[in-house]
Amino acid sequence: MTRILDKINSPSDVKELTAPELKQLAEELRQEMIATVSANGGHLASNLGVVELTIALHRIFDSPKDKLVWDVGHQSYVHKLLTGRRERFNTLRQFGGISGFTSRNESAHDPFGAGHASTSISAALGMAVARDLAGDHYQVVSIIGDGAIMAGMAFEALNHAGHLGTKIIVILNANGMSISPTVGAFSKLLSKVRFDPRYSEAKEVSKHIITPLPLGKQVWDFSQKAIDRVKGLVLPTMLWEELGFAYIGPVDGHNLHDLETALAQARDYPLKPTFVHVITTKGKGYAPAESNAVYFHGVPAHCATGNGVPTYSQIFARTMLHMARENPKMVVITPAMPEGNSLTELQSEFPQRVFDVGICEPHAVTFAAGMATQDFLPVVAIYSTFLQRSFDQIIHDVCLQNLPVVFAIDRGGIVGDDGKTHQGIFDFSYLNLIPNLVVAAPKDENELQHLLYTAVKSGKPMAVRYPRGCGLGVTLDEELREIPLGKGELLKDGDDVAILAIGATVAPALAAAEELAGVGINASVANARFAKPLDAELITKLAKRVKRIVTVEENTLHGGFGSAVISLLHRENIVGTQVMSLGIPDEFVEQGTQEILRAKYRLDSCGITQQVMSLFPEHGIHAAKQNTAIIPA
Repeated sequence: MTRILDKINSPSDVKELTAPELKQLAEELRQEMIATVSANGGHLASNLGVVELTIALHRIFDSPKDKLVWDVGHQSYVHKLLTGRRERFNTLRQFGGISGFTSRNESAHDPFGAGHASTSISAALGMAVARDLAGDHYQVVSIIGDGAIMAGMAFEALNHAGHLGTKIIVILNANGMSISPTVGAFSKLLSKVRFDPRYSEAKEVSKHIITPLPLGKQVWDFSQKAIDRVKGLVLPTMLWEELGFAYIGPVDGHNLHDLETALAQARDYPLKPTFVHVITTKGKGYAPAESNAVYFHGVPAHCATGNGVPTYSQIFARTMLHMARENPKMVVITPAMPEGNSLTELQSEFPQRVFDVGICEPHAVTFAAGMATQDFLPVVAIYSTFLQRSFDQIIHDVCLQNLPVVFAIDRGGIVGDDGKTHQGIFDFSYLNLIPNLVVAAPKDENELQHLLYTAVKSGKPMAVRYPRGCGLGVTLDEELREIPLGKGELLKDGDDVAILAIGATVAPALAAAEELAGVGINASVANARFAKPLDAELITKLAKRVKRIVTVEENTLHGGFGSAVISLLHRENIVGTQVMSLGIPDEFVEQGTQEILRAKYRLDSCGITQQVMSLFPEHGIHAAKQNTAIIPA
């Protein structure tokens, strides 16, 4: 039997389908996504929840002329399948394949690329204003979830849109979830629509109040006020209306007829911002995802589980639990990532000391700063890519005041399949320039627990950056200990070349040293541990003795660990030393497994070996000149 989905090559094909065919298409879309995500990994529950909404959008609007701006973009799989990417959908999140998020480079149907939350209303408003200034006529639609709309940036955009009065359509996809269940007072307000049975009663009451009345102007005005009063008892409509939006909803997000009716009303509404409130179920149509939307938000591909080796995230959480039991003033703050940061057990044991602040990264940092002023010990658990959003708060609210806030930075370095929006390759660079901040990265999971303990005990602002995925399987010490700030360690001694590695690159650097020994090159290997402050004594001693230095990091080369080492050697007036810096060049890292990407950027043991050998011309391998410098005399 030929699938309807196989005949969909553009949104125009969707517009031609009958009601029964649309129902079948929705089922086929769900089956296609379940099969692909099971094989490749990806965001499943969020995409299952927007099947009918996406179909309705492409039947009512005319993409790419009309601009559909998906917030975050992780729920755009159905959109991709309906906009000419069906045949390549099996490459989703694969190296060289299509992105797991929206991408302007991928399709004209993706007017704005995204991987972080709460950007869509700002971007859509910018498009709408540009449209008006150019005298064009097309629709601009922002589709945003009830987790993302709680962020400050989204409210800033709503406020501006209401002020301008520009025609823009904002669709709130309310499912009660971000990655985890949404939190906060605003979430409770929206939940009134989802769970309060008085809504249906209010509709009936409104109907009975209005319909018997004559159509005179005074009575009509009275009836409109009556509707508003009844609605206001139950629904959070007045907020949007006071912001300058016309409100439509709530709408059943899995009823195609109701969706199309509401979207057509929004499309045809007079020139004014319009807000469409859609109620959906995350994971709709797939029982496991409906019952456990948190787990099925981001699904790993079917692969090895690490043979019982804990992840770095789990080691972080265990360490926090240990320290929380010993110190009642230690608290953990996370911006909507308690499961991602493995904080469930800590949250269960200390519910009053774990704070999920929602998708509000700047607030998380300044909230932590406020607690630190009152002698608490806050740990901000956050992914590297999301910490970027808090840059000003780290400088202004934490480090300028030298407050003891710990940043536990998960997913540092090459992350993998989520692609260029999520790679944690900039944190050394943007953190190293901030005064008062200590920046560290462990060589393995055992060192992670000690560095976290050190950070909490230090009384200083300190960032501990660790990679995604399983540890190395090393034995964990039972007793936690402090590591002297700014002190690295020499793991292997050698006279021909010194490899200075940090974080996840230490293990492949050690493996490379063994390979180099096989061809007669005797390499020192140092675990730098600290990107700031550097262990000047260790590094300068090696540079004076060995004269060939190779730095290795999973970070952009610009302003990273290697740059700091070169600056140190300049300051110490160590001349004639040849320095090769290995890391990420000046580009965004695309999607692919960590193994593929580390091999591509020559940060695995084989790549490190080959690049070190290029410093020895007798081996016939030439160095990448842009990564090599000689400290001049």
